[in-house]
Amino acid sequence: MRNSVLTFQKMKSEGKKISMLTCYDYSTAKLMDGNIDAILVGDSLGNTMLGLGDTIPVTVDNMITYGASVVRGTETTMIVVDMPFMSYQVSMEQALENAGRVMKETHCQAIKLEGGARVCPQIKAMVDAGIPVMAHLGLTPQSINAFGGCRVQGKTEDAAKELLEDAYAVQEAGAFSVVLECIPAPVAALITSKLDIPTIGIGGGTECDGQILVYQDMLGTFTDYVPKFVKQFANIGEEMVKAFKAYDEEVKNKTFPDDEHSFQMKNEEALKRLY
Repeated sequence: MRNSVLTFQKMKSEGKKISMLTCYDYSTAKLMDGNIDAILVGDSLGNTMLGLGDTIPVTVDNMITYGASVVRGTETTMIVVDMPFMSYQVSMEQALENAGRVMKETHCQAIKLEGGARVCPQIKAMVDAGIPVMAHLGLTPQSINAFGGCRVQGKTEDAAKELLEDAYAVQEAGAFSVVLECIPAPVAALITSKLDIPTIGIGGGTECDGQILVYQDMLGTFTDYVPKFVKQFANIGEEMVKAFKAYDEEVKNKTFPDDEHSFQMKNEEALKRLY
């Protein structure tokens, strides 16, 4: 069986850390399946898969296409799919319709949306409709223009208080967990200690109930920039470049394909009649 919202709650109650990564494709999802607790099909695919400067242009159809491919590549890992910018802010009806589409067409186990108290009516409506919701506070990339860039949030007492109030609000609305992105570690630790639901940190310090990274960041395959909170657990990007160069060289030198990677005929002499 897949991990679920109950898995998250049980892990928090037992003091076990939750591991999450982003993923956007079938092949990578198969490698991750069973090796981490949950996958987020993030709207960060706008950057990592579509080459966009930010997540703003990502559509519901984008999320469904990539989300469905990840679900098909997994059996036991829980899959959460992002709700993209302006797919849930216009009205309650729009939020429910789009969240319902994502759930039905990807077969994911939950959705994620950004925002605190202002989106609590949407969270409650989705949860009431049977859609599990992961909330997202702190640096919310869909609000990057309002923030004036990628800036750490919650650095002052007032800002930290607002984050805590938002965390209480999304919990009360029915969110089963909340992502805390780019906030001071002591603030994330405080919120984690106060909430009954799990917190998932990304640039939020070690005291969060779990952690998430963009998988291309932690493998070194996305090279446009590396956020401060990213640790590269391997540099697969360099290995890929080496392999591409080796392939190019062997093609040009006619050493690939060799006999081992080619097909032969039983009666090659018969070809002479075709000349």
